Amino acid sequence: MDFEKKLSELDKQEKDLVFKSFNNNDALKLGMLLIEKGKTLSKGITIDITKNNHQLFHFSFEGTSPDNDDWIRRKMNVVNRFYSSSFYIGLKLKDLNKSIEEKYLISSKEYAPYGGSFPLIIENSGVVGSITVSGLSQEEDHNLVVSTIEEYLKRA
Repeated sequence: MDFEKKLSELDKQEKDLVFKSFNNNDALKLGMLLIEKGKTLSKGITIDITKNNHQLFHFSFEGTSPDNDDWIRRKMNVVNRFYSSSFYIGLKLKDLNKSIEEKYLISSKEYAPYGGSFPLIIENSGVVGSITVSGLSQEEDHNLVVSTIEEYLKRA
């Protein structure tokens, strides 16, 4: 894998996928759009949207378990600490050939640097939360979140 190219692509996503504003109704609409897109995958996923440590939306498809909730919590912790997608941080660590424990001295029991959590970024405010999916491969989790945010922002 060309890490530099992929990291650049992920960095661009974070620069482009910025909301002008984001409230509870936006969380509901975005969450419902994630559910609709998730239904087409015929796989169990869990979806979470959190703003300022306040969970605004959470839904689990049939076939999920509390493990998915824990993955969401750990991926969100990565976004909340580094203000970047969990996929970006995971690929950056892979490129450095380091674990999260080695590089940042934090526990993988609390931080999961794997794809699926994307920063909720508001123009002129920065990162205020996360939009997270768990249940697919890490790249599929990430791509589902990103493609849904792109679609939502085009409609707005």
